[in-house]
Amino acid sequence: MFISLKYSQRIAFCSKSGRKHIVIIGLFLLLVSNINAQTTVLQHSRPEAEGVSAAGIDSFVIAASHSKSEFHSFVFLRHGKVVAEGWWNPYRSDLKHTLYSVSKSFTSTAVGFAVSEGKLKVTDKVISFFPNSLPNTISPYLAQLTVKNLLTMSVGIDPDPTGIIAFKTTDWVKAFLATPIIHQPGSMFLYNTMSSFMLSAIVTKVTGQSELEYLKPRLFGPLGITGEDWEASPQGINTGGWGLRLKTEDMAKMAQLYLQKGMWKGKQLLPVAWVNEATTFKIDQAPGAPQSKRDSSDWMQGYCYQFWRCRHNIYRGDGAMGQYIIVMPDQDAVLAITSETDDMQDELNLVWKYLLPAMHPQAQPANNQADLNLTEHLSKLSLVPLPRTSNDAAFIDGKTFALKPNDLHIKSISFHYSDAGIRVSLKKDSAAYDLNFKTGKWQTGETNMPGPNRLLGANEDVSYMLPYKIAGSYTLLDDHTVQFKLRYIESLHSETITCHFDKDGRNMNATVVPSIIVRNNKKVELQSE
Repeated sequence: MFISLKYSQRIAFCSKSGRKHIVIIGLFLLLVSNINAQTTVLQHSRPEAEGVSAAGIDSFVIAASHSKSEFHSFVFLRHGKVVAEGWWNPYRSDLKHTLYSVSKSFTSTAVGFAVSEGKLKVTDKVISFFPNSLPNTISPYLAQLTVKNLLTMSVGIDPDPTGIIAFKTTDWVKAFLATPIIHQPGSMFLYNTMSSFMLSAIVTKVTGQSELEYLKPRLFGPLGITGEDWEASPQGINTGGWGLRLKTEDMAKMAQLYLQKGMWKGKQLLPVAWVNEATTFKIDQAPGAPQSKRDSSDWMQGYCYQFWRCRHNIYRGDGAMGQYIIVMPDQDAVLAITSETDDMQDELNLVWKYLLPAMHPQAQPANNQADLNLTEHLSKLSLVPLPRTSNDAAFIDGKTFALKPNDLHIKSISFHYSDAGIRVSLKKDSAAYDLNFKTGKWQTGETNMPGPNRLLGANEDVSYMLPYKIAGSYTLLDDHTVQFKLRYIESLHSETITCHFDKDGRNMNATVVPSIIVRNNKKVELQSE
């Protein structure tokens, strides 16, 4: 609706067809604006009215679309108003998106609320919260460990124990406390996602609520955030360091709350003192690094309380493969991004290159052509589906293949072809799944089949996420090869399935390449028996 609104608004500004048409468009905009006001607390404005060059934003959008990163969405606010936003189809504004480690910044916020309510202090010892989960022998370093050490990733455990604890144990608190601490707490930065989980566990311990429940009346409710969900440990403790899913606009609201020093609609939700404490330099991630590396890296500017410092006096929450909430105090601006990328620094570089210089201290003269160009590009954002094929894929219709044992646990695959597309039926273990694909466009749908995930297989209950939202497309690579693209559009991942058939269609082998695994150059071959 917002894209249509902006486009109509700019037609009104550029119209030469008469006052009557402008009045009609203005009345339509007023109606749409009133409807929009009932569904979101964020106001919208033209870029120039907020001192932002529409041409500069457009350059960012074009660069993002042609970059080596796969952008899924962004929401850009200046002076508290949305000046541009976009979603690359099949991603949509009404869908949630996996945040990965952006979740950590929300966990830090939960700790901030608990501190402000007198439920804990950052100087509290971690062992004081879990007397029944302690190892038989408490080491001196474990005894020293504080909440602040968890917040600043200075626990002293090396390497990050998340892969072992989340996948191989069920009592994560007990397993964390039993993990040897080999460096003095507070002495060095060592990334540790389980420390964020422990913060969530502490919030649950002192409040009697899960982190998600605790934040609803304090954060999510006041910001108008709905539909949020968060993965949990086998004990029902929200994972803290990952697993939160929100809409992109909700991410932007969180960033705006921090930009406003915890103030929202005239009410101080989070104390100013906590916002300042949580977002300022606490520990150096790379002591001794040469200045040349510091000047080019946003990962060497200092770590805060589950936030990262950036260059340009900016700070951020960030998640694996390009999820960002970026707070720009000097520019009075915030930016939320969802994406999938191998190069998170490259994404930030695009922000610094195009959006920072696009912002000016004062409102700018209207630039109707630049506004129209931006609106047109935003309206056409899309992740290109597999190309439309003119060849007939009927040769796979009705074919079913039993597969040899494989890592994806697929026992059989069937194909059903029609003018509407291809339905692929998979049997995995005891479950069966139907997936629909169109050629040259995305076919959206739902499935209970788990997709690629960095923590797939961890000891978690993710049933609340079902059904997963998906989009599929297919193409023929040649007369005997069909390729399918399956996107999980509330996550950042996708799968490519390439099926090769012999000339008479009686035998097949298939290659399944999840996007998250491609980056490690791994493939899973599915051979028919």
